[in-house]
Amino acid sequence: MSHARPGLTTCSQYDAALHSLSAARQRWAETSVNRRLAFLRQIKDALAGIAPAWVAAAAAAKGLPAGDPLAGEEWLAGPCALMVGCNGLIATLEQLEEKTFLRRIPLRTLAEGRLALRVVPGTLWDRLLLSGVRAEIWMQPGVTRAHLDRYAARAYDIPPAARQGKLALVLGAGNVASIAPLDVLHKLFIENQVCLLKLNPVNDYLHDLLAQALAPLIAMDALRIVTGDARAGAWLTTHPAVDEIHITGSRETHDVIVWGEGETARQRRAAGTPLNPRRVTSELGGVSPTIIVPGPWSEADIAFQAQQLATQKMNNGGFNCVASQVLILQQGWEPATALLNQLYRLIAANTRPDYYPGAENRLTDFRLRARQPLEIARGDALSLIVANTDDDPGFCQQEVFGPGLSVTRLEAGSAESFLRQAIGYANQRLQGTLGANIVITRAPAKRLDVSVLMR
Repeated sequence: MSHARPGLTTCSQYDAALHSLSAARQRWAETSVNRRLAFLRQIKDALAGIAPAWVAAAAAAKGLPAGDPLAGEEWLAGPCALMVGCNGLIATLEQLEEKTFLRRIPLRTLAEGRLALRVVPGTLWDRLLLSGVRAEIWMQPGVTRAHLDRYAARAYDIPPAARQGKLALVLGAGNVASIAPLDVLHKLFIENQVCLLKLNPVNDYLHDLLAQALAPLIAMDALRIVTGDARAGAWLTTHPAVDEIHITGSRETHDVIVWGEGETARQRRAAGTPLNPRRVTSELGGVSPTIIVPGPWSEADIAFQAQQLATQKMNNGGFNCVASQVLILQQGWEPATALLNQLYRLIAANTRPDYYPGAENRLTDFRLRARQPLEIARGDALSLIVANTDDDPGFCQQEVFGPGLSVTRLEAGSAESFLRQAIGYANQRLQGTLGANIVITRAPAKRLDVSVLMR
């Protein structure tokens, strides 16, 4: 795969950045834990100072007026998320000796024998702000309590002098502002790799703000932040100084990087011989399902869960890789009509601008594929388009990345039978593995062990 070179000035800037990073990669790999902790604390201090400007810039770029309550999303998905990431790294590195940080994580064994780690709530702030919310990491089969430490902070098991420094190209997400800097922190502090962060053109207005927040890393030549279009990004993916690549984006962009384009790309994929030999990690969009397990729902249940579903779909204007795209319901479940009606009313009230490029074209394509699309007007914003998932095979395979939703109804005689079918449907027919939602009320939840059904 050959790529046209960006402008010569841009190329020289990229080359200079990569040269500085290459020279520093071994030095960073050998950097002590104490010095890394100092960097993280400096980043937190700088972040606190630029956070209001970050939020204001993001809200303005997304067309939100000053003082709009939706700017709260930019706080949570921007500087707050990055601050939480710094705090998590600090807590881990402070307890790195003998990996004592594992002792504060509650463990349980799932019904099929796998180990689960409860990571939320993990702090007092979690308990205050996320009351009632729990999050677990389910380990792979074979990971036991006795040797869990082998799978935690593995990069730090290697003595500093024996580590091999690497240079990672991070292709940043354009939608959620904290993703790119969090990817950088992961590469630096978890994988010991210096980073060239190329911002997405959609949110490259963050360049100067991120440079201020991450200044300690830039000063050490462990990080450079650059901007540029898709052509520039493609050119960087083949640069000889780049050892590894991480991308947050679409499956299509990822596949072009790894396999190339056209018929030769299909041949390479079939043969398992990627065009780009580098290790490529990714967080890619997909067709994320929300499974509604049937049960005796009250009016309060319907009202509350409609709000949750509306948020799953329309947070950040619907421009999230993990946004719900397929609702899976039991055929004949009576509360479904009331639930959908409330969901549509809530989304109709969300009239925020559709800021992400290409949204109108993607939604038009989605509408044209539907046989009898339902359109929910949203003022001057793009209408929500609702389709039957079976109308077109593409509804199971293509991320709409915008206000498009399809509905699937499955025949099932019981909640357990439905859930088994729905999980199979999601795993076998829907593209991607990024995320899935299961909404289940207390009564069926007491009877069903979801961890067993998800095996």
